[in-house]
Amino acid sequence: MSARVLHIGTPQASASQPVSQKAGITASLLPRLGGVVRASWPLDLVGVFEDHASQVAALRCEMPMTKNPPPVSQALIVKPSKATKALPNGLDDHTIWQGDAEDMLCALPAVPLFDLVVSSPPYNIGKSYEKKAALDDYLKWQERILDLIIPRIKDTGSLCWQVGNFVDNGQIVPLDIEMAPIFKKHGLKLRNRIIWHFGHGLHNKRRFSGRYEVVMWYSKTDDYQFDVDPVRIPSKYPGKRHFKGPKKGKLSGNPLGKNPEDVWTIPNVKSNHIEKTDHPCQFPVGLIERLVLSLTKPGQLVLDPFAGVGSAGVAAALHGRRFWGCELLPHYAEQGRQRIDDALRGVARYRPHDKELYDHTKSKLSQVVDNESEDAGG
Repeated sequence: MSARVLHIGTPQASASQPVSQKAGITASLLPRLGGVVRASWPLDLVGVFEDHASQVAALRCEMPMTKNPPPVSQALIVKPSKATKALPNGLDDHTIWQGDAEDMLCALPAVPLFDLVVSSPPYNIGKSYEKKAALDDYLKWQERILDLIIPRIKDTGSLCWQVGNFVDNGQIVPLDIEMAPIFKKHGLKLRNRIIWHFGHGLHNKRRFSGRYEVVMWYSKTDDYQFDVDPVRIPSKYPGKRHFKGPKKGKLSGNPLGKNPEDVWTIPNVKSNHIEKTDHPCQFPVGLIERLVLSLTKPGQLVLDPFAGVGSAGVAAALHGRRFWGCELLPHYAEQGRQRIDDALRGVARYRPHDKELYDHTKSKLSQVVDNESEDAGG
C-alpha cells in the first residue's frame, strides 16, 4: 500500500511536544510519522493516510487540511570563501561548513552562540580521515580547538566531548584523562563522565576487549540547562510503593520512568546498523539524541565541530533544534547534509535512544549446533 502524508493544522499544539502528545496518536503509528515538525511551521501535526481499495483509513483530526503546506527547511553546505567570512550571517538553521574546524571557529565572533557543543573528535589512531600524530601534538591541536569553542558557549550551555583511547603498541592512554586539564583551565564544571557501553568491536588477544568510551559533560557555569524528563527510561520496579510515612501505599517512582544514570548501553554503528554509512567511526544518533533532549530546548543551537556524516545534526533536526557542523571531507559533508534533510522531512533512518536492546538469545546463532547431528543429517 502507498502512503500519502498530509499536513493538518493544530494551533493549540506546542512544537516542543512530541507528535504523540499533540494528537493522542497511538504508539504504533509513531514509526510512520518520522521525526518532530520544526517549530517554525504553523502546521505541526502530520497525519498519515493509507489508500486501501476505495476506502481511506484516516487519523481522526478535527482541524481542516491545508492545500499548500510551507516547504521544509533544508540543510546547507557552505565552503570557506569571501562570501562566508562574515559569519554567522552566512549560516542557516542547519548548516555544515565544509572545511577546517579552526577556520570556521576563527571566522565566528568570539561571543556566546552555542547552547550545546557535542562532538566525537578524531582519536588519533590512524583512521582514514586523520593522520596519526604524536600524542603531545594531538593534545595541543585539541586544546587549540577547545580554546576557540569554549568562549562561544553560552553561560547556560554545555559541552559534551566524546572520546576513547589513544593506542600505541598495545598500550592505551584514556583521552578523557589527558584532556581534563584543558577543560579545567577554562573553569568548566564536570557534571558527568558518562560511560557509553556498546556490544560489538574487535577482539583483543593481549588485553581485555574494549567495549566502552566516555562522554565528558561539562557545563559552562552552575546555571546550566538540564531536563531529565524527556530522556527517562522505564523503571526497574514501577509498581514499588512507599512502605511508611504520609505517602504510604502510593507509588514511589516517577510515572515518567527513571533517570537513565551515567552508563548508557547504545549499540555502536556497525555493518548491519540502520544508520550505517561508509564512515568508519560513525556517531550513533541515539547517543547524541539523549544529550540534545536533556541539555537544550527547541530552537536552540547545537554545534559539532567534527560533524562526520552529520549524526549530531540529525539528532538536532529530529527535535526542532538548530545545528551548525564542520566537516573537512566533502563526501562526508554531503552525506551529512542528506541525512539532516531526511530528518527535517521526517524520513530519517535512525535508532532512537530509548529503543530496547536486541535480545541475542532469540537468534539462531545463540544456539550451538551439535556437529555429530549436523554430520548425520548431511
